[in-house]
Amino acid sequence: MILAIDCGNTRLKWGLREGRVWRKTGAVPVSDLEGLEIRWRKIAAPESVVVANVAGDAVAKRLKGALSHWGVVPAWVKPKRRECGVTNAYADPTRLGPDRWAALIGAWSLLRAPCLVVTAGTATTADILEAGGVFSGGVILPGLDLMKRSLSENTARLPLAKGRFAARPRNTADAIETGCLLAQAGAVERILAGLRRNTVCVLSGGAARAIARQLRAPVRVVDNLVLEGVARIAAEAE
Repeated sequence: MILAIDCGNTRLKWGLREGRVWRKTGAVPVSDLEGLEIRWRKIAAPESVVVANVAGDAVAKRLKGALSHWGVVPAWVKPKRRECGVTNAYADPTRLGPDRWAALIGAWSLLRAPCLVVTAGTATTADILEAGGVFSGGVILPGLDLMKRSLSENTARLPLAKGRFAARPRNTADAIETGCLLAQAGAVERILAGLRRNTVCVLSGGAARAIARQLRAPVRVVDNLVLEGVARIAAEAE
């Protein structure tokens, strides 16, 4: 059994994987690792633990503590030039985020075809995966909630309110929600326009479904794409 962990800036997702089947999955705020440790104590020790962490060294230290009762030393995802059939064309492969690397590996393992890999979390990333599993580059932009929060925190009269998407927004909350969603979808579609026709967009993350509804392109939403990649990395290392 493999314990795969995707530790983002805001949330930690985890899954127990046996073969190609997820036996258990869960998610908690990164601030609640103590509560997660209590839950994990009720689970038999996995054979291995592999982590993609972008939340920094302090969180990594806390995560090690939450895993210590099993006596299993976690392995940390580190982007390489080649792994699990994916080639990393970043100028310095090690500078790519481990979550982006795992998402690329997850997407390639599921599709085995060129695609645009989009993760929509605190930040939104859109990475180009070409034929033969070559990652040729990608972009990073503020995530949907971060866009909305920046408007609230840096303007005098725009609220941090939950609005709804509308073709013609007639209140401020809807105007913000619609504008930020269109900005996200527009960035994705602009990248897709430069790729071959009918390239599939693979979407994951908290805002994935909201963005997917605005895209005029083939879309596949995968709930735990980073975890899928982490599990593939762990399986290859066995």
